[in-house]
Amino acid sequence: MDYKITWLGHAALQLEIEGTTLLVDPFFPNPAASFSNPDTIAADYILVTHGHGDHVGKAVTIAKRCDAMVICNAEIADWMKKFGVKTHSQHLGGGFSYPFGYVKLTMALHGSCLPDGSCGGNPAGFLITLASGKKIYLAGDTGLFGDMRLIGEEGIDLAVIPIGDNFTMGPSDALRAVKLLQPRAVIPIHYSTWELIAQDADKWAEQVRTQTKTEVVVLKPGESYQV
Repeated sequence: MDYKITWLGHAALQLEIEGTTLLVDPFFPNPAASFSNPDTIAADYILVTHGHGDHVGKAVTIAKRCDAMVICNAEIADWMKKFGVKTHSQHLGGGFSYPFGYVKLTMALHGSCLPDGSCGGNPAGFLITLASGKKIYLAGDTGLFGDMRLIGEEGIDLAVIPIGDNFTMGPSDALRAVKLLQPRAVIPIHYSTWELIAQDADKWAEQVRTQTKTEVVVLKPGESYQV
């Protein structure tokens, strides 16, 4: 097994890579995954794409309990340090080699104000390259942008992208994103947490299958995809 990714509702993900557990945007509990208890979730690393409360979530609580390292931009890292959290800061376009793989921050079109109103810097996505060479692109909260084509040129094995609309790409732009990225597989997230971002993921998946060669994996909260 190269990796196992579990959708925990909204934009929260658990990624297991050769014995290392990563959490992404740990918004627990969230309306889509009330089963997720932040007091029992473990992590070695926590990746935070941007400063909004539904993405920072319980990062501080989990990081302190698990002695996990938070990987994020410099502004969020500085904010996390106020709470005694161990961090590694990066910025857009910059990468760093961790024991589980190489992580590069990519651009994202969004905001990033932190829960207390302070500046959360630039929102980001994560491009993770595993020791096996497989690449996972976590787009984060973003609108469509043309440089997704450049990210796709890296050779993406799995892309995880939002489809909810209103705050991020909606289904039509997410379909265009898949065409730019050309990943081998794609998982839709950040939809149907609330009525405002309700979407039919199966309908979107059928459009992707019809118009691209990408495998679409539609997960329910708590379900996993393993490679």
